[in-house]
Amino acid sequence: MNFSAIAHVFGVLMLVTGGSMILPVICALLYKGDDLIPLAVAAVIIFGMGVPLRFFFRSYEDLEIRDGIFIAVFGWILISALSALPFVFHGAIPSFTDAFFEMMSGYTTTGATILTDIESLPHGLLFWRSQTHLLGGMGFLTLTLIFLPGGMGGLRIFRAESSPGQVITREKFLPRNKDAIIWLWSIYLFLNAVQTALLSWGGMDLFDALCTAFGTVSTSGYSPKNASIGHYNSAFFDWVIIVFMFLGGMTFILFYQMARGNFQEIKKNTEFRWYIGFIVVFCGATSLILEQSGTYSGFSEALRYAVFQVMSILTTTGFTTADYELWPQAAQMLLFAVCFVGACAGSTTSGIKVVHYVIILKYMAVAIKKIFLQPMSVMSVRLNGKQVDSSIIDLAVCYFIVNIFLVFMGGCFMSIVDGMDYITGMSSVISSLMNIGPGFGDVGPSENFAFISDAGKWFLAWNMLVGRLEMFSALIIFFPAFWRN
Repeated sequence: MNFSAIAHVFGVLMLVTGGSMILPVICALLYKGDDLIPLAVAAVIIFGMGVPLRFFFRSYEDLEIRDGIFIAVFGWILISALSALPFVFHGAIPSFTDAFFEMMSGYTTTGATILTDIESLPHGLLFWRSQTHLLGGMGFLTLTLIFLPGGMGGLRIFRAESSPGQVITREKFLPRNKDAIIWLWSIYLFLNAVQTALLSWGGMDLFDALCTAFGTVSTSGYSPKNASIGHYNSAFFDWVIIVFMFLGGMTFILFYQMARGNFQEIKKNTEFRWYIGFIVVFCGATSLILEQSGTYSGFSEALRYAVFQVMSILTTTGFTTADYELWPQAAQMLLFAVCFVGACAGSTTSGIKVVHYVIILKYMAVAIKKIFLQPMSVMSVRLNGKQVDSSIIDLAVCYFIVNIFLVFMGGCFMSIVDGMDYITGMSSVISSLMNIGPGFGDVGPSENFAFISDAGKWFLAWNMLVGRLEMFSALIIFFPAFWRN
């Protein structure tokens, strides 16, 4: 492994992390909170650690794929650990385990929290907590790649951090990797700015609007309020957030195509059509259940709350406007099913992703037709008008199976280690692995993760990373062959 180049990348990673604390420090100054010194000290420490790594370790050799995976896995762990320092120094989260859990949840866009009183935190720390969503939503390492010199194998880091769904859809829209990353971040920041402007125009405080936008477009879920978005009790805010959760769940390459006026790509995109279909079916069914059960006064209210919660879980955002565990069992079952879906590949979301379901369902249809109806015919699975290679089908099936396996094994682990009931145990793993945030049982929308043991929190934090790196990059490091030349 090229340890000199790895150290150089970690140095850049620390410089970006320390530099990104400038905004929370400014926020602490503006609000005159007692978090100014903890934030400033943490920023200086992180920056001081990054400088020697950045300038004393250099390598002009290209990174190998193994180096890229190592950086992707341990880079996320490193920034989560360093980003926890302000909370520990301040005392808002005195336990390093809890602070690490909170930061890993933030960067991986999970949104699960151990805080029992979010609003008691000073503004600077709250802003830093939400800013981890902004940094992690598009992939923190992709941001770091902008500051790396050419020829360092940035493409391998990008692939190690990217979704297998992007391998399946073969989405690539610019020849130079750095140009693509700059485009993605520009689109991403533009969406954040537009949502912040709309929320502010609707009457939300600018601080809350920024924090909410950070948690929406990144499909993350941290809110500066204890009751999440339900605190505002505003239909306007709910629908604005719904729209931007939907946009965050789209593959960002479609935004680039739309900016160029190439709207035909949207029509040809199979995954996007299925994404719309999933939304219509689950939102429609949940709305009807809530309306017919009398949970809300009329269909418009039922539609508003149903669409918000379905979109929040489908896009793995995790915002809430109601305690859905008080809803009818049928509605809860639909939300539980949505936990396993996820949105589009190449988006800011996590989860299994729509594209895998598209391929698996089409493959099942082809197999049934070939076995029972047309045994002599030659059939193929097609995606975006192109034939899907058999190895891609294998990847989609494998990805789905491994996800389900990890959910069941993780649920058993949590039940044994923490003595959880099976609903809470399974749900805690689902919410972590799929990067959703709230779940069911004792980790439901009105609860948090504070009661879980340290061992359980470290395990769930690892699941967050596995889910954010789309599994294979995080799991391959356990294979002995990975460490051999």
